[in-house]
Amino acid sequence: MANIEQSIDVEVPISTAYNQWTQFEEFPQFMEGVDEIRQIDDRHVHWVVSFGGTQHEWDAEITEQNPDERVAWKNIDGKENAGVVTFHQLDGDTTRIMVQMDWAPEGIKEKLGSSLGFDQRRIEGDLKRFKELIESQGTESGAYRETVPRDG
Repeated sequence: MANIEQSIDVEVPISTAYNQWTQFEEFPQFMEGVDEIRQIDDRHVHWVVSFGGTQHEWDAEITEQNPDERVAWKNIDGKENAGVVTFHQLDGDTTRIMVQMDWAPEGIKEKLGSSLGFDQRRIEGDLKRFKELIESQGTESGAYRETVPRDG
């Protein structure tokens, strides 16, 4: 398994950062290689992603969601991955977003790319684009504030 840990500080209140992050279908606006995300229900999303010259699809389950604190997920089929995004209020108008993700590179291209840090740089770039998006908007485009209890 490859492990990715990245963080970024955004100049918006924690609720604004969290609310925008929960707009999963808008991820293609800032995530490189994400072609489509479709919200199936409160706990499930379908991903369509292109990398390494190949398109991949999988379903993920939101395993925990606490407003203004965290969103955690794991795949339920397809590309093996799991992770958590946490939100930390630094002051009234600044939020630190931290991403921790594990994934299983498959094939020579993915394994080589991961060993060279391409996956780390991709997430770093995604977070920078999220920062640009949310700071330029100044407000979220929507909000999902329901709690999804942690899997037991």
